[in-house]
Amino acid sequence: MTLNYADLFNTIQPDFFQQEHIRSLPAEQVFEEQIIDLHTWQPGQPELPCPAGITFGVFQGDIAALHAAVRQVEDDWVECFNEGDRVYCAFDGDQVVSFCLLDQFGQYEGLRIGAPGCVGTIPAYRKQGIGLKMVQNATAILKEEGYDLSYIHYTAVGHWYARLGYQTILRWNSQGIVG
Repeated sequence: MTLNYADLFNTIQPDFFQQEHIRSLPAEQVFEEQIIDLHTWQPGQPELPCPAGITFGVFQGDIAALHAAVRQVEDDWVECFNEGDRVYCAFDGDQVVSFCLLDQFGQYEGLRIGAPGCVGTIPAYRKQGIGLKMVQNATAILKEEGYDLSYIHYTAVGHWYARLGYQTILRWNSQGIVG
């Protein structure tokens, strides 16, 4: 699939570089935008190990419990998780141990774009494959729902998402698109 990725970015993130918190980032920090073409992506590939007892599903509990988990990862993200938002999680029993928003990023050239966003795993559960498996599952949900692209926005860990097949489409810093 050949797309104008800079135009795609500017369409789904209008005026992104005018935001004060983006302009105030150090210019040497470079972030990535990534996509997977869901027409060719195969759910469950690669096969990922996950600890026994971890379950996955859409969050339906008390928002305070979700906020407690989010606060352990990134305090500034708490305001992004609200009642009624679709949040996909990994659970150990009733405890949220990993989470991501399942967002709609709109359309571009007739393509429906979905996105797992604000992805995090609480510190005690990191480096066990839980977060990666959760994002893989969330990407599969987007495919099942008929999205054409799954989009990762504003990441500094593109190499992590690349393990699932996400490809970097552009890089940016506080000054704009750099490649």
